[in-house]
Amino acid sequence: MNAVAQAAVHGSTAPIDVAVGVLIRSDGRFLLAQRPAGKAMSGCWEFPGGKLEAGESVFEALVREFDEELGVHITAAHPWAQRVVVYPHATVRLHFWRSFGRDHGWNGDPASREGQAFRWEDIDRPTTDPWLQGAMPVKRWMRLPELYAISHAAAMGMARFLARLDQQLASGAITMLQVREPELDAPSFASLFDEVRSLCTSHGARLLVNSTHPRAFWSRADGVHMTARDLMGLDARPDVDWCIASCHDARELAHAGKFGFDAAVLGPVAPTASHPGVDGLGWERFKGLAEKTSIPVYAIGGMKVDDLMRAIETGAHGIAMIRSVWE
Repeated sequence: MNAVAQAAVHGSTAPIDVAVGVLIRSDGRFLLAQRPAGKAMSGCWEFPGGKLEAGESVFEALVREFDEELGVHITAAHPWAQRVVVYPHATVRLHFWRSFGRDHGWNGDPASREGQAFRWEDIDRPTTDPWLQGAMPVKRWMRLPELYAISHAAAMGMARFLARLDQQLASGAITMLQVREPELDAPSFASLFDEVRSLCTSHGARLLVNSTHPRAFWSRADGVHMTARDLMGLDARPDVDWCIASCHDARELAHAGKFGFDAAVLGPVAPTASHPGVDGLGWERFKGLAEKTSIPVYAIGGMKVDDLMRAIETGAHGIAMIRSVWE
């Protein structure tokens, strides 16, 4: 008796673990496959993968499934997020893992071995519809950059900060910025916000404002970044487009996931000047927390650009930086 039948007999909703591979090319396109005729929800588009067999790890299941279905050999993949989804025929726990680049993350070109169509999709120019319910959150996740910059204007001086921001936006190094300046008085912050918003708009970058600043700014930006304290006081997701939260433990991560936040920032990974006297999580503890989250997680605390790959390998979507990004 398979797991779905067992669940039906015993009235259990224990999820079936499913490995899901998100293959991302160097041009940013990612692989989708269409469920073939004869399978549940045929015609829907999804990320390739399949159920874990007894004793298999997620990575081992990805290697097996991609070889069986598409003739692709996965050589490297990294945890991203996991979500439980209830379908009419089964309850599944989807373990999303990312693999980056042919000859780096995988070998071979996809070839249909089970009669399914597949396509390299561009998140900004979608051509596939409908997507399977479990794959839908990835539409948001794919729009998140790997580098999340946080403003440092009070410490740098506003003129120097704005000049550096303009450079970083123009180069494409920064595509998402959180403005967080609790040291500034109200008029100074309002002036800075207007300048920053103008620069972000002109360069097509996403702007979030920290929840320590008045709500009037939230709707003028693209969204809000909630402090952990403000996050834990919520009983619903804020009514803005993008929501990210600062988190320090599993309870806060779960709260952000419960309200459908787009991402969380987890740390500090290492001791930092902004958290004097606070020990860092360290990479092992960060990994233990990040690999169980239902939303993408950024590593923060002592991060430099050189830490990006280590963060991804440890389960992070990317890194968030306050100081190093402006150097």
